[in-house]
Amino acid sequence: MRLDGKIALVTGGARGIGFAVAKALAREGATVIIADLNLDGAKAAAQAIEAAGGRSGALTVDVADPPSVTAMVQELVQAHGRIDILINNAGIGGNTPFLETSLEEWRRIVGINLTGAFFVAQSVAKEMVKSGGGKIVNIASLSGQRGGNGRAAYGAAKAGLELLTKVMAVELAQHRINVNNIAPGAIETEMAKYAHDAATRAAYTYLIPMNRYGTPEEIADAAVFLSSDESRYVHGHTLNVDGGFREAGLMFGPDKTPPDKTAPLPRN
Repeated sequence: MRLDGKIALVTGGARGIGFAVAKALAREGATVIIADLNLDGAKAAAQAIEAAGGRSGALTVDVADPPSVTAMVQELVQAHGRIDILINNAGIGGNTPFLETSLEEWRRIVGINLTGAFFVAQSVAKEMVKSGGGKIVNIASLSGQRGGNGRAAYGAAKAGLELLTKVMAVELAQHRINVNNIAPGAIETEMAKYAHDAATRAAYTYLIPMNRYGTPEEIADAAVFLSSDESRYVHGHTLNVDGGFREAGLMFGPDKTPPDKTAPLPRN
């Protein structure tokens, strides 16, 4: 087990990508603490992990509220002595056109997705400095790298998180703390079901070379790698997990027609 004996914190871990990551870390031997605004959901997720043979616990947190973040970190450290791994995942979506984005919505999305991630990372990093190191994985997004409809607040927040990760990597290296990003592309989550209508899904499917949405488990596999010793020299990096969407350009067949997106791709 690659993470045997490690203490991991996953924010926003009650469902979706966070829950998939929590399960994957537990399978690799980590004790996983799920922190979520929805405490009942966090408890249910932790119970599911324990029922599968893992070690887990649940805490409540509002990442946009500094006292709540401080209390969460203190409670975790008091119970387990340290934090070895942080998966900084808590966030909310947004799909409002730029001209219609209100200041209230802007502040809410940026406050959770960027400022909240900052609060959590800073509080956890201070504990990692005391214990001699750790791994921090921020969950960013392809929306922070490319322009897209309805992504004014969400995209700006995720772009800020990428730059914050680079600054953290530079400053925390001396403390033996690895800091990296995962930038998911189109992933089959509840957030995607809310934000992606039929036209959006068709556009993504056409533009993704692998011809499908990703799964939360594929993000979790990347998180395990970045949380393990195997990534010890990976630092300040953004790992895109997007089926090739970020790197793709113009796609067409030999006759210059769009590829047949109904034909299944060969799978390894």
